Amino acid sequence: MKNIAYLSLGSNIGNREEFLKLALQKLREDDNVNVEACSSIYETDPVGYTNQENFLNIAVKITTSYSALQLLELCLKIELELGRIREFRWGPRVIDLDILLYNKENIEMETLQVPHPRMTERAFVLIPLLEINRSLVLPTLNTPLVEVLDEIPDKEGVRLWKQINGEDASALFES
Repeated sequence: MKNIAYLSLGSNIGNREEFLKLALQKLREDDNVNVEACSSIYETDPVGYTNQENFLNIAVKITTSYSALQLLELCLKIELELGRIREFRWGPRVIDLDILLYNKENIEMETLQVPHPRMTERAFVLIPLLEINRSLVLPTLNTPLVEVLDEIPDKEGVRLWKQINGEDASALFES
């Protein structure tokens, strides 16, 4: 499992925490994926289309033998299995899995852009991501992501919802 990737997971329909748990479980069940770290859970205000419920978001670090495109296929498969319906851009969703970073690669394809093209504008992505690894630098920037986060104005829209407290990521989802 030579590739390192960071994913963002979010949900704002139904039992949001359960959908995060199920998506994380499906990642763990895949023989080509090893979940290395998981952030705390953050409740976040919606961005883009704001007339919807708040999201729960986490970031996950994985190692995988999948190529970036194979990982994208897995993420889309998990979304479909959990009932995601794509009605309109930035709309409500039971689950959303986005590839934020894949190794130190810069990928520009019609179906996949890595680093995620809007991650540097979104505190709800950077706060959980930096909880996992504060030293991350985008391959397209020479600026550390902690400095990028300092420049984002809407950080108050991201609130700690359930802290991991240094435990294994699965501990987040235990009662």
